[in-house]
Amino acid sequence: MNFFRSLIALDSPIRIFYHYVRGVLALHLYGNPAHDMIVIGITGSKGKTTVTNLIARGLEHAGKKVFMFSTTNYSINGEQSENNMKMTSPSPFILQRLLKQAKAAGCEYAVIETSSHSIFYNRNYGIDYDVAVLTNISQDHLDLHRTMENYAATKLQLFKNLVSYRRKPGVKKVAVINIDSDYAPMFLSETFDTMYSYGMATNAQIRPQNVRYLKQWTEFELRMPSNTITLRTKLRWSFNVSNILAAVSVLVSQRVDIPTIIETIESVDVIPGRLEEIENNRGLTVFVDYAHTEDSLRNVLETIKQMEWIGRIITVFGATGDRDTTKRPKMGRVVDNLSDVVILTEDDNYTENGLKIIKEVSMGIKRKEGNNFWIIPSRMDAIRTALVMAEKEDVIIIAGKWAETCQMTNFGAIAWDDRVITRRILQEIDENEMVMG
Repeated sequence: MNFFRSLIALDSPIRIFYHYVRGVLALHLYGNPAHDMIVIGITGSKGKTTVTNLIARGLEHAGKKVFMFSTTNYSINGEQSENNMKMTSPSPFILQRLLKQAKAAGCEYAVIETSSHSIFYNRNYGIDYDVAVLTNISQDHLDLHRTMENYAATKLQLFKNLVSYRRKPGVKKVAVINIDSDYAPMFLSETFDTMYSYGMATNAQIRPQNVRYLKQWTEFELRMPSNTITLRTKLRWSFNVSNILAAVSVLVSQRVDIPTIIETIESVDVIPGRLEEIENNRGLTVFVDYAHTEDSLRNVLETIKQMEWIGRIITVFGATGDRDTTKRPKMGRVVDNLSDVVILTEDDNYTENGLKIIKEVSMGIKRKEGNNFWIIPSRMDAIRTALVMAEKEDVIIIAGKWAETCQMTNFGAIAWDDRVITRRILQEIDENEMVMG
């Protein structure tokens, strides 16, 4: 089956029609369960998972029953589950089945991370969105979309369709747009019932000021057209400020009161896989993160470099197989430029040769192997090497897979979790030092 699929181009009309039929069948099989829910869709190249989780938690704190689906997790009326499907947007049959469960649980809202693949392939067919959020657009998925213009245009479809989706009594069609994006003008030119612009730019309706990045907190004032509030969050780093702006914009549009918004932002301490810190006894700062594109790696590494207290930055990373190959050397270049030590390893190979993927990534790395640059195909050995070589106050970034619980090899999926593996290796190092001591 995989052989025959490989013969059909990703953007072939045959493949598109196949997915369209699946979307239609799934909608009718499960009876369009989102029919009476307020549906919020979050699209963008990065930040979607954090924004999705923040919106869902804010609505829950406001007393609403919520269905949420993101790349890392999903929930029905507060009952959390890990997303082990390795897909931002699942098959329409899975999504509609979960929505039916959510309807039975009395959910009023559906907060759905909505990828370009789901829009392109009609995985969300028949779901009437009421709110659309754009986080940002950077290079990703060009194996499907071929050009950045096509990629942006696909995401734009969610917004173009917003006012044509079925209206629900008393519910406005709302667009929330990151004005800092180079592609923002495309989205701002559309017509909506209500539109919120957010970002760092001074002309954004919702923007931060007086931002302070502390070791354990980030504090800033959030300016809105009619109010200014002070927020304190455990979600550190500059990109999370942008994510919080997006979530607050949506919560304001849904009439969540300011005290509840402040409580939500202050109460969230971690989003699964987003610079998730692994505690240890070695004085190291170890993060597991999803960064898997040139832009997301740059954001993470540039943010870390702002911290005066850090030693070296040691980055363990790879690239995914059966995906856009043009981004691989670009990823290598960013990591090479912003890391003190580079360890290149395997990610999810799928059907591709892992060494081929590594070679393509290494084409962007200028330093020679051995000059603070090592190629270690085994991901476990790569993580172990980083942890053993690290010294106190070094920062280790293990990028690409975050909270995923499997690794895709040429022979299928194997159990894998970067967080579990990292903790296991740290424990082995501690126990070995105790014996040696």
